[in-house]
Amino acid sequence: MKIKEIINYIEKWAPPGVAWDKDNVGLQIGSSESDVTGIFLCLELTANALKEAIKKQCNLIVTHHPLIFRPIKKLDFSKSQNSKLIKDIIQNNISVFSAHTNLDFTKDGVSFELAKVLGLKNIKFLDNEKENKSKVVVFVPADSVKNVADSIFNAGGGIIGEYQKCSFQSAGIGTFEGSDNSNPVVGKKNLFEKTTEIRLEVLVNKWNLNKVISAIKDSHPYEEPAFDIYSVQNINVNYGAGAIGCLDKSLSADQFLSHICSKLKIKNLVYTNGKSSKIKNVAVCGGSGSELLDKAMALKADAFITADIKYHTYHDAEKNILLIDAGHYETEIFSLNAVKEKLELFIKKNNNDVKVIKSAGSTNPRKFYNYV
Repeated sequence: MKIKEIINYIEKWAPPGVAWDKDNVGLQIGSSESDVTGIFLCLELTANALKEAIKKQCNLIVTHHPLIFRPIKKLDFSKSQNSKLIKDIIQNNISVFSAHTNLDFTKDGVSFELAKVLGLKNIKFLDNEKENKSKVVVFVPADSVKNVADSIFNAGGGIIGEYQKCSFQSAGIGTFEGSDNSNPVVGKKNLFEKTTEIRLEVLVNKWNLNKVISAIKDSHPYEEPAFDIYSVQNINVNYGAGAIGCLDKSLSADQFLSHICSKLKIKNLVYTNGKSSKIKNVAVCGGSGSELLDKAMALKADAFITADIKYHTYHDAEKNILLIDAGHYETEIFSLNAVKEKLELFIKKNNNDVKVIKSAGSTNPRKFYNYV
């Protein structure tokens, strides 16, 4: 199995196109053409994590936080920690791949996994992506509709929620008259023609639009296929930020705080009091998600769990919603479980025995001092 097969599978689940524009996701170092000997998962790559990957004979490291986030101006192997890491990665023929905000913004990604760990049910996005889909309409001769539609579907078009190969087809009459330089499939040049055509409509995510247009041109029998592209305002049910769900039963604020510590395996968290004495509806966002506070309150969440909360944000939340900072690492680390599970199913389905290993150590740089 090639590294590119693993990358393609992950990116089909968490497309790079849904990532934050300033993010750096995808293959960071190495070759996608190499054979996979083992896959190592970690939240971010540190020297200790790299040693563990080498010891476990893994030549593909999948991280959440990108190793290379900003442009590299120089590689000084004697000083820079990242430069030393890059040197060791290359010398050991290891490839590094990162799925960052694309994993944050995808279904069953970082926030969904956090919600599941906390025992939430009926999980949905806290804030769905908007205006990142187009409707593509193409006019096709009736006997070519299946071929063109299949090409569009294979290019990533026609996905709505949990359904794929979605389209609408309606019959009509197409007209045209080719010039001296034309080569019409139907009729003759310089003659006005009428023919029965099918109006084929599909929804397309913005990052698949160019592929879908290429698929139309490659599969359409006409020399000059006619198609339209419309921007749509629909929310995207498959991509968004944060998650919201509900507990099986209501808990008091103290019980809920204890519940978080137990489930996330932490001893410390920071919070401000909300207005509800009972916690039932809960919003979450793995990592830094303070900007979703207003959305959580608008959706009547009793509590909102995220990380990296600024001081004044606690004032905004006080007596409105139980706002909890449970730590950046602590709210994201469980996403590796989802990545591991999906990769193992994919590998098994392809009759391969590549091992997927999650880092046994912690890459969390934050430490807590307890004064007695």
